[in-house]
Amino acid sequence: MELLIAARFLGGIGGGGTFTTATIITSDMYSLRNRGLTQGVAAVFSSLGMGLGGPLGGFIADRLGWRWAFLIQLPLFLVSFLLTSINLHYVTPGRSKSTKEVLKRIDYGGSAALLVAVLSILLWLSMRFGEEHPWTSPTVYVPFTLAIVFALAFVYVELRIAPEPILAPFLLAEKIPVLVGVSNFLVATCNFTVMYNFPMWFQTVALTSASKAGAHLIPNGVSVSCGSLFAGWMMHRTGRYKTLNLIFGIFPFVSAILLALMREDSPPIQQWLSILPLGFGNAVVLQTMLIALLAHLPADAMAVGTGFGQLFRGIGQVGGVAISSALFQSVLTSELRKRIHTPDAESIINQIRRSSTLVARLPPDLQRAARDSYARSLRAVFIFAAVATFFAYLVRLPIPDQVLDQPRPRPRSVNELPNPHPANPAELAEELAEGADSSADATELSDEDIEARGVPRRPGIDGGVEDGEEEEVGAIPVRRPRRRRLSTYESSDGIMDLEDDVIGGSARR
Repeated sequence: MELLIAARFLGGIGGGGTFTTATIITSDMYSLRNRGLTQGVAAVFSSLGMGLGGPLGGFIADRLGWRWAFLIQLPLFLVSFLLTSINLHYVTPGRSKSTKEVLKRIDYGGSAALLVAVLSILLWLSMRFGEEHPWTSPTVYVPFTLAIVFALAFVYVELRIAPEPILAPFLLAEKIPVLVGVSNFLVATCNFTVMYNFPMWFQTVALTSASKAGAHLIPNGVSVSCGSLFAGWMMHRTGRYKTLNLIFGIFPFVSAILLALMREDSPPIQQWLSILPLGFGNAVVLQTMLIALLAHLPADAMAVGTGFGQLFRGIGQVGGVAISSALFQSVLTSELRKRIHTPDAESIINQIRRSSTLVARLPPDLQRAARDSYARSLRAVFIFAAVATFFAYLVRLPIPDQVLDQPRPRPRSVNELPNPHPANPAELAEELAEGADSSADATELSDEDIEARGVPRRPGIDGGVEDGEEEEVGAIPVRRPRRRRLSTYESSDGIMDLEDDVIGGSARR
């Protein structure tokens, strides 16, 4: 178990980093309007993978053993690594300092404090509600105290110490990022509460196999894919997101209520399709909220904002599993004690609580008691998911709509970057004159072209002009186009500097 926990820890670091980095790259490469559609397409494959992973894992575990559920992933990791290595040519022009200097800016203190705080909360929930240790037990009050201490330490490190805090302090003072963060937490809590407990209902109440129980998650994977793609397409088409959120944001609440109402004799259509609105609605919400967050942030804070939203989402995922498990175990223990009164009742109850697969092998009388107890406990869990997603809907109501910006040019690859050798201003003016439209009063030239060619600017404040104004290149007036900076860390000179203390998208601001 210790090795499994360590492996999951490493896998979580890699998966979380890959997901967040991919999201940041997409934000840099596309405008907000195009970004929703692009992310929706990416979510189709991501959601299908997550939706099919459960059933496939159950199928492999039933037939080949659980070890093969891990081993079979190795070739898939290799294929993914090769595809990104060969096809991803994302380049941000500029420079950064040495790797050593970059590593110094990582928020090790904040990450460690958050990790210990979360682990302490999980241990407290497990010891108090899972193992039913009393409050006077050190296994309960020690992790509870550590959770509070390290949570406060995390806040202090983020506000006062970390050079690049993972929880950007300046975003906590903004209304929209905070609302989006709370919504992400509650939505992720709802998602993982259902995903973690939904298959258990079929194993313990309907008494199906692990592979068939996992297969009930397939509709959710399909609906998440469709919801992500639909949200991206609609935002790309209309340039709006609030109406989408208001209409489809209530779907998960309806779905959670339908799940809470499921019974052993419920029709198959309810057992298979009740989860559809949850996946579709939450996919729409997550897509629209990410775009809403980015739409209300300055261009140079996109990476910081993306990480901010993912942090709350990740904590919600952990919270969904931990809180729902504590609630489930508490209700299950109470229900089993109401129904089982044999001399060895406590021993039987502990066995039933710790093994969901044991229910199918129990004698008829004990099996009936166990199935009813599991049904009541899971109903309480699904109601908790409904409450979480309903509060998430209320939290999102004050978030205003905003017209998304028009598509912007994609970043250029290495081969497309401007010639670093400066051209003669006279030659550049002649080149511009030859390609200029005779009816245009000014030619648009990007900042990168002007700066890379070493063209002198018209004298002004700090030697530059504002976006949209004209400046002279030789004898030719050149209008600087209004643009959105593509990199989170980009100086006013168009040079990315990850360690610049003044210029750049520092999380501290």
